[in-house]
Amino acid sequence: MTSRITDVAVAVFIKPDGSFLLSSRPEGKPYSGYWEFPGGKIEAGESVLQAMKRELMEELNVTITSAMPWFTFRMVYTHATVRLHCWRVREWQGEMRGLEGQQFQWQRLAAITVAPTLPGCVPILRALALPAIYAITNASEIGIAAYMQQLEKALANGLKLIQIREKGLSHDDQVKFAKMVVDLAHAFGAKALLNGDIEMARQIGADGVHLTSRQLSQCTRRPDVEIVAASTHSREELERAAELKLDFVVLGAVKPTRTHPGQAGIGWEKFSAMVEATPLPVYALGGLVTGDLNTAMLHGAHGVALQRGLAA
Repeated sequence: MTSRITDVAVAVFIKPDGSFLLSSRPEGKPYSGYWEFPGGKIEAGESVLQAMKRELMEELNVTITSAMPWFTFRMVYTHATVRLHCWRVREWQGEMRGLEGQQFQWQRLAAITVAPTLPGCVPILRALALPAIYAITNASEIGIAAYMQQLEKALANGLKLIQIREKGLSHDDQVKFAKMVVDLAHAFGAKALLNGDIEMARQIGADGVHLTSRQLSQCTRRPDVEIVAASTHSREELERAAELKLDFVVLGAVKPTRTHPGQAGIGWEKFSAMVEATPLPVYALGGLVTGDLNTAMLHGAHGVALQRGLAA
């Protein structure tokens, strides 16, 4: 017998400095005293955004003025099975107050000071740790020396996540280049994933692997590395990545790209439809630059993946 699923709107309040809001569950509710991201049950006939706006006014006395869809996942608790629809909230109005007797505190990933937190917080905290920009190397095109100079500048400016993807280099040159990227990334506190080759990723000390869509279709279990991502081109592939409990995926191409001349991208509307209520964070990919970030997030992306757009 299938358990009834309760749909819940979850508001992830984020300040410009990266801090986020957690609130305690009031007395009389299951898991009272536990900390969670604020939100509440979606009533019949309500959209996620409508429910979130209503709940946040009832709970915290604030009016949401800017919110973006993010990702959706299921949690099974002893009292209920819930589907959590997470949205990022960056703008709101009103003086925040705990109208149901709950406490609330702004937190940072590096030092969460409240406890205990609900298990449903874990996927959200992991997603919060993912940066908005995911760089993809293109040293084969511009030259290794030029690319390393470009990468160092980007890392100095705050880049935190890189995919090493150099199909045009020989195996030995790929190993040497990948090791250079990993070492430079780690010097700046950033993480580097290697495209396609799990063993080489371990060999060079990479932080994880980025699976091709073909590898994703053939994979029977999550590779045993810290971070696992994948390339996707369909909703079915998105769902498969979620089944394997991958950390994130990229989806595209959203716009026309230089590597596929004359081929139209899927566009933002189709991208938005494909990622609606997706079970894990999705980076938009294909012909994008950093200036596309806000548009991508408004259409449900976690962030943008860039190759040539890194220097734009």
